[in-house]
Amino acid sequence: MKSLTVNASADKLAEVLEFIDAELAAAGSTMKTQFQIDLAVEEIYVNIVHFAYTPESGDIIIRCDVNGEPPLVEIQFIDQGKPYNPLDNPEPDITLTAEERQIGGLGVLMVKKTMDEVEYHYENSQNILKIKKYLTR
Repeated sequence: MKSLTVNASADKLAEVLEFIDAELAAAGSTMKTQFQIDLAVEEIYVNIVHFAYTPESGDIIIRCDVNGEPPLVEIQFIDQGKPYNPLDNPEPDITLTAEERQIGGLGVLMVKKTMDEVEYHYENSQNILKIKKYLTR
């Protein structure tokens, strides 16, 4: 599994996406699948940047692995910020108008709907969020 460690900063998003995209390209991912994964990575990364360490600072480890047939990409986000499982939150009611709906939750819902698997656990004082997606060719 390849790994990238960055400071939890919004200006590192491009570096994170370049890392993921290089792995996806090497695995022969379609542009549609790459776009879906990039959106999920951006959503998760930005949430960690904004909420995990606030007001402190810390690192995020991003791990990426592609294996199997059909190829399955697994991306892990690991931080030592406040324990937080985004999958525990109730899904937003998308039948309501934007004015009626509570703020938040749409990004996590999008991740759940576009990835094949999403898992969270807290271990050794670390938040570990995994997303998995089969690569379509």
